[in-house]
Amino acid sequence: MELTKNIFFNTDKLIENSKVKISYIGQLYQNASSEVFIHYGFGMDWDHVNDIKMEKTDLGFQAEINLLEGETFNFCFRNETGVWDNNNGQNYIFQLEKIQKELLVLEDEPVSLGSARKLRRSYLWSKKVRLAVYKLITYLPKLISGNYKRKLTNTN
Repeated sequence: MELTKNIFFNTDKLIENSKVKISYIGQLYQNASSEVFIHYGFGMDWDHVNDIKMEKTDLGFQAEINLLEGETFNFCFRNETGVWDNNNGQNYIFQLEKIQKELLVLEDEPVSLGSARKLRRSYLWSKKVRLAVYKLITYLPKLISGNYKRKLTNTN
């Protein structure tokens, strides 16, 4: 996912409490800095501020970051001589999405086979209903108009 022209993430969405790999090919990479650090925090108050040295690769400087809870993920970059890339004083700020808790299975919660069977049964019924609706939509107009003809097989 490209967030700006020089910053890339290995995911489509930034979700709190997950890991993300960030790649940077901005001005510090283009100016041949030997070391680049990412300075980051979470939320509008920059909670849990941290600096991580990024690894230099052929694809730019890269780092893996644990995204913590917060509304936003804020970051900027600096090199070994103290030159900053902070988006012209605005920093790089991106929204974090919440984890969809209804999709999580908690370790303490027992999972019963009965609920799995009910889900399977309801899935099969929904599939049957969709097939019946499809057949009605496809063949009912032909029956009503009289244009319904079965394919005849040629016997030679």
